Amino acid sequence: MRAGSRSVSHALKPALGKRKAPVGKGDWLVGMVMGPSGARRYRIFRPPGVGFGERLPLIVMLHGCHQDANSFAASTRMNAVAARERFLVLYPEQDRLSNAQGCWNWFDTKSGRAYGEAASIMQAIDQACVLYSADRERIAVAGLSAGASMAALLVTRYPARFKAVAMHSGIPPGTAHSTISAVGAMYGQRATKPLHASEAAMSASWPPLLVIHGDADKVVSAVNGQAATQVWADAAGARAGAAREVQRGKRYPMSVTDFKRRGVSIATLIQISKLGHAWSGGVAGAKFSDTKGPDASRMVWTFAAKQFGA
Repeated sequence: MRAGSRSVSHALKPALGKRKAPVGKGDWLVGMVMGPSGARRYRIFRPPGVGFGERLPLIVMLHGCHQDANSFAASTRMNAVAARERFLVLYPEQDRLSNAQGCWNWFDTKSGRAYGEAASIMQAIDQACVLYSADRERIAVAGLSAGASMAALLVTRYPARFKAVAMHSGIPPGTAHSTISAVGAMYGQRATKPLHASEAAMSASWPPLLVIHGDADKVVSAVNGQAATQVWADAAGARAGAAREVQRGKRYPMSVTDFKRRGVSIATLIQISKLGHAWSGGVAGAKFSDTKGPDASRMVWTFAAKQFGA
């Protein structure tokens, strides 16, 4: 069942309050949804000067383990990008009763817990569309680590709802189904299953994928970034082009590979030299953030905006 049919009428709750955003001028709002996996809080950033009836694009940001909405927003500085480019940013937050480390349970597909969390995130998205005038036709999702894996799972469950997905240092869907297998996947010791034909990118609604991964990542092996891009491309019959080397100023160099089918980009892999398990180009001094890397928040927005037609 598509989120939006039941969720808006059954599980919407009003925003609980607002305060100054951790980064960027604008409103930092708090909300709550009640979904299949229980209550989930979220925060949403709204840029200043939004006009009555104006609908803005929405970027959904899913944090990694040992993070929450506040720390993820502060470390990525995505709100600052949103303030400049005028889009909304939604930060669903994992409940510590569901995972003590704050990880999304993307791997727990056998019990259905992963799908319940995905449905709760979709309810938060629907609430953002209703309460904050997010444009339903311009939604993208991005995540770091466990958040990246949940982002990919979310899109395979609800492909028609998203225009783009970005995985930063994550594990592709179909690689794990339990806590033990997830640990093996982190170290690159699990094979990734092909996407099912019903999920294949042959469908016009299948969104393109951006993968960002550091080659010095000791937490989630970089082979996962390669596997995620390849499985996405294989589902659509896309082929890799020649890798191009890019370096911006004194930031870490990166290798960029596009996978295309009939001239249309299906997936893009960005491999960043010297980057560990951290958001590339994030704020200095924050956990899971490396200011020396190229700006991942800017790359995510640029990738999504292209799919939005901006």
